[in-house]
This record gives sequence, structure tokens and C-alpha cells, in this order.
Amino acid sequence: MSAFVLTVKCPSGRGIVAAISVFLSEQGCNITDSAQYDDPITGMFFMRVSVVSETGAAGETLRTAFAPIAAKFDMEWAIHDADKRMKVLLMVSNFGHCLNDLLYRYLIGALPIDLVGVVSNHMTYQKVVVNHDVPFFHIKVTKDTKPEAEARLLAAIEETGAELVVLARYMQVLSDEVCRKMEGRIINIHHSFLPSFKGANPYKQAYERGVKLIGATAHYVTADLDEGPIIEQDTVRITHAQSAEDYVSLGRDVEAQVLARAIHAHIHHRVFLNGNKTVVFPASPGSYASERMG
Repeated sequence: MSAFVLTVKCPSGRGIVAAISVFLSEQGCNITDSAQYDDPITGMFFMRVSVVSETGAAGETLRTAFAPIAAKFDMEWAIHDADKRMKVLLMVSNFGHCLNDLLYRYLIGALPIDLVGVVSNHMTYQKVVVNHDVPFFHIKVTKDTKPEAEARLLAAIEETGAELVVLARYMQVLSDEVCRKMEGRIINIHHSFLPSFKGANPYKQAYERGVKLIGATAHYVTADLDEGPIIEQDTVRITHAQSAEDYVSLGRDVEAQVLARAIHAHIHHRVFLNGNKTVVFPASPGSYASERMG
């Protein structure tokens, strides 16, 4: 049997769920998981359906058959092969906690992706990456060479076929051109002290101000720096007895966890852009283990 994920975004209206359900039944598909949301503010409808084709229908066959329904309801839609792993390109600078966490999850199968490469503006993690049998791209960036560096980055994305780019503490600002070209396909992670603690050493600034909660935010990258639609967030509590070094350690832990969860949601097609926000459907209780292992 073939497994698929149908994702739908369209203007809200009557008959959408019924049309989808009837279509899937007529195509010999059994629904194994379904989630939907009707946003009363934007007037948009979102739906994600996991199905198994009991007839073994090919994805292209289902896509061709679904096209008239999609046109009727003005849908943005896709039918994804559930067993196909998304091609992901990581980017990192000199902080390796998120990179190392993702490499480990990838190695043990907890993050079912096709890791097609790691791009860095430094050589710091070349050996680590190569030892995981992952291609390493060193693209040095300076003020004078930034256009050339971004051209090389786009070439690496094209060469590897990357469908998602993850900024795993990559400390260079991407141009508006790259952000527009990769809209909804670049995820960034940062501490949640912005905008209160901008610049260098945010954890030191937080320590000096006696912050009681450390947080991290994973979001899609847009031309507006650190203001893209949020995918995942979390916090960890701090006490007065902890040091500035503790802040850094705990902050790095929560950053790594939040980034991994955001990637997990994206690669399983559970995230939908909704203006400046996102709709993120949770993994169903019975599906998380199968999602983890692909």
C-alpha cells in the first residue's frame, strides 16, 4: 500500500471537507489521520490528511484526479509521498550545538531527512561534517564578497536539490533576494531575548538583568530580520543561583530542541503559512513514532 499526505490551504467555505473525503474514498484511500483549522480572522481554511491507498495508486494519479477539486475551491495544495524524505541543507558558523544535535538525530534516524550538505562561512566543523559522510561547502563571506558568496549558496542549493535550508546558528544575514526566492523554505533559530537583548552575548545580558526564563524561537526567514512566521518556541526556567555560563548552556539546549521540533514539523508537512503567522498541526498520538523513523 502507498501512503500519502494531502495538504490544503484555501478560502473558507462549505463543502471542502466533504469534497476531499469523497474524493479519497472514491480513489480507494483510507484516512489514517486528519487535522483542519478554519481561521475566522483571515478567512482561510487549512487541512492536512494522512492516507493509505489500498489500491496502490500512484501519487501522480491522485494528483491528476484531485486537480479539478482543487481548482473549484481555489486551493494551494500538494499530495506528498509519505515515504519520500525531504532534502535538507544545513548552514552553520562557529556555534556548533544545533549542528551537532541535528547530525546525531540524523545518524540515529530520529530526524528522517536526506541531509544533502552543510554550508559554513568557517572551516570549524568541516571534519565533523565529513566524518558523517555529508558534503561540506565552505563559502567565506565578507562585505565585499557577499554577492558572490550568495551566488555560490544558491548554486549549492540547486546542485543538491535542497528543499529546505536550516540556519543552525548561521551568523550571516541573508539578502532579500535569497529570502524571497526561498520563501517558506528557510528555518532559523535564535534566542528569544530579542529585541530586549540585541547584539553580542545575549545570555550575558540576560544574566546581568536577572532573567528568569530563557527561550528559543524557530521561524521562517523573511527579509525582515528575525521577524518571520514562528514555527516553534520553548523556555527553560532560571534561578538566581545560576551563573552566566549556566545561562549559555541551558540556552543552547533549548535552541537545539526547538530547532529540531520545527524541522520535524516542516518535513512532515504540518506547517502552513498564514500571513505573518503559521498554522502548525501537532503530530497525532499514534503517528509520532512512524514520523520519527520515516
